[in-house]
Amino acid sequence: ISFPSLGIEVNPGRTLALGPLTIHYYGAIIAAGLLLAMLYSCKRGKKFGLKEDDILDGFLWVTPFAIVCARIYYVAFSWADYRDNPISVFYIWEGGIAIYGGVLGAVLGMWILCKVKKLKFTAVLDLVLTAFLIGQFIGRWGNFMNREAFGAATDSFLRMGLFNTKTGGWEYYHPTFLYESMWNVVGFLLLHFLADKRKYDGQMALGYAAWYGLGRAWIEGLRVDSLYWGPFRVSQVLAAVTCVAALAVLIWQNTRE
Repeated sequence: ISFPSLGIEVNPGRTLALGPLTIHYYGAIIAAGLLLAMLYSCKRGKKFGLKEDDILDGFLWVTPFAIVCARIYYVAFSWADYRDNPISVFYIWEGGIAIYGGVLGAVLGMWILCKVKKLKFTAVLDLVLTAFLIGQFIGRWGNFMNREAFGAATDSFLRMGLFNTKTGGWEYYHPTFLYESMWNVVGFLLLHFLADKRKYDGQMALGYAAWYGLGRAWIEGLRVDSLYWGPFRVSQVLAAVTCVAALAVLIWQNTRE
């Protein structure tokens, strides 16, 4: 993998062997992002009226929902790849998850948790979705290690080169994983500092939906591995809709004050 404009050329592996164990960098990076998101949430929980025990319970509860729904979302819009061998739906170690499914699953898991523990759902959303951006900007580097989630061919300044072993030459693409990672870093910093000035529970969650939706709607249009529903890129449409809806609610809330 190379970034010629930056003078970078590396050849990262996909796995690390530790004795009889084989660790996939993708999974390790996702786990690291989740861990940092959890630590951040524990550190900031009091500002949202949440106890550390509630946050730890929440991550243990929400994570399975996020993983299962991320897989369901991917399989639902890639069914042709699984139709002839339905059991392969469960072969999640072979790849095939979608972040938007993970977000939807996390929200569902949080809603159920809040009902059970009698927590304020919108306050939990504010904290967890802000922290979720940590997991997202770190997790995208798992795509880098797997050489996936890149965009169309380009000769732009920040192009990413992939070496084609068949042709023996370099091919250059939009590093969309990098675009999204950097977009999420900025979004996290914005929500982190704005959270101290939030005027109502749910404001940061709406900010997340608007910010991430805007960036994903743009970046998804550059990718070559999008999930489609007919002629539409599913995640691009969902991103655009959530962005517009969140902005509309934010504007409406501000006009009420």
